[in-house]
Amino acid sequence: MNDLKTVNDASAKPVRTLPDAQTVTEVRHWTERLFSFRVTRPQSLRFRSGEFVMIGLLDERGKPLLRAYSIASPSWDEELEFYSIKVPDGPLTSKLQHIQPGDEIILRPKPVGTLVLDALLPGKRLWFLATGTGIAPFASLMRDPETYEKYEQVVMMHTCREAAELEYGRQLVESLKDDPLIGEFVGDKLKYYPTTTREESAHMGRITDNLTSGKVFADLGIPPMDKELDRAMVCGSLAFNHDVKAVLESFGLREGANSEPQEYVVEKAFVGDGI
Repeated sequence: MNDLKTVNDASAKPVRTLPDAQTVTEVRHWTERLFSFRVTRPQSLRFRSGEFVMIGLLDERGKPLLRAYSIASPSWDEELEFYSIKVPDGPLTSKLQHIQPGDEIILRPKPVGTLVLDALLPGKRLWFLATGTGIAPFASLMRDPETYEKYEQVVMMHTCREAAELEYGRQLVESLKDDPLIGEFVGDKLKYYPTTTREESAHMGRITDNLTSGKVFADLGIPPMDKELDRAMVCGSLAFNHDVKAVLESFGLREGANSEPQEYVVEKAFVGDGI
């Protein structure tokens, strides 16, 4: 792999070129800590909604610095969308947060992941449980017609510290019903339950507490989880994943995988703090 391309002008400096390069088409900063961006999609890339790929930039030595990022756009989209936190001294995001349309990033076109519909047994109601940027794979799945073909009801629970950190998910959910491509599939099937843990808002509390207390069921007017009917996907920090797994298993749900579908799955490659 040749990461340096020398221009034939003797006075020109070597220009770094990225391996597996894709071009940034759009960047949106949601808060001081959160941003989303879209890039061109490799023609050969095929993925299942909910999967992740390795993306990144070159480090100071010219070596690829890569991290796992869930694809936030659905499998039918012509571009790829990603949702990220900003870590001031993070090896990757300290640089990635400054990208602009026209810039290039590295994108390794080998999608993988456990947050795919095939990893779950058939059911009636599907729960998406996320904190922070863990909503990214569900942003993909909420825009996939197959999600609504397989489930009678979809519940998106998303928890952040402050209301502003929920804005990416809120705007996405609100746009779905009127979307010309996906709106007819969504209909009234999607229920959205955003909560905050620090700032006062309409709904407060952690996902684990709202499930355990039954508050989310009461607020949405739906019955408690039933292992025969409910399926769930989990994406957040390691501590969040551990706590939610315990709650789901208290309802009788079992953890599955691509090779062995069960009632819930957890994404273990979530991009969290320190990146």
